[in-house]
Amino acid sequence: MLVQFNGINLNRNQQIILQDIRWEMKEGEHWVILGANGSGKTSLINTILGFEPPSSGRFVVLNQPYGTCPWDTIRQQIGVVSSAVSRRIQPTEPSINAVLSGKRATINYWGDPTEKELAEAGRWLFLVGCEHIAKRPWGVISQGERQRVLIARALIGRPKLLILDEPWAGLDPVARESFLEFLQDTLTVEFRIPCILVTHHVEEILPMFSHVLLLRAGKVLAAGPRNQVMTDSLLSSVFGAPVKLEQTSGRVSMRILRNNS
Repeated sequence: MLVQFNGINLNRNQQIILQDIRWEMKEGEHWVILGANGSGKTSLINTILGFEPPSSGRFVVLNQPYGTCPWDTIRQQIGVVSSAVSRRIQPTEPSINAVLSGKRATINYWGDPTEKELAEAGRWLFLVGCEHIAKRPWGVISQGERQRVLIARALIGRPKLLILDEPWAGLDPVARESFLEFLQDTLTVEFRIPCILVTHHVEEILPMFSHVLLLRAGKVLAAGPRNQVMTDSLLSSVFGAPVKLEQTSGRVSMRILRNNS
């Protein structure tokens, strides 16, 4: 079992963040965690990573029950692409070092990399089309380049699970579509790694994602195969407004209905 939550509750400062979360992710599945801002998406991911231990309940990640081993050993087997990671990388960090830090599951690379390590990181930069920026500092490369470097950083550790936490935040519409196309090809053709995508934009859900978990106010509204969960009524409940979903070539868009239109 890749991920299994059994009655997870998370309270912080006397506030309920997650309530009775029950969810299973099996091998061969790619999941989307979809919900409005403040629904608990980031806290759910932080629970998987061991950054926000639950107040009660049990969970398993990569077949390992939480609390039975040092969780940093599990964290090293999970690749993470997140704007939170991007913000913590030092502006002076060379892109190739940013990639290398992923092998240790750390932020920023400390020490002097060996020639072997540099060659390995260089190969990953080549695979994501960014070998030309290997020596450029993080602070001067574009947002699109940063996202690709973060993919290389996540993959260099050969993860058993990949978490994409709103990975295209900050990209303009054209750059986002280019990155989405790159991501679809990279993750479905070159690498076959189970993925969890965290988003509140339905148009970012690529055809590769097979299952969807809907969160509302810290509770699971629905979870299951994409074609069963992505409905007008359920999405209207998630976002608190009547919506209409439209599908084109495997991609979904959402329109907010006004005046019964």
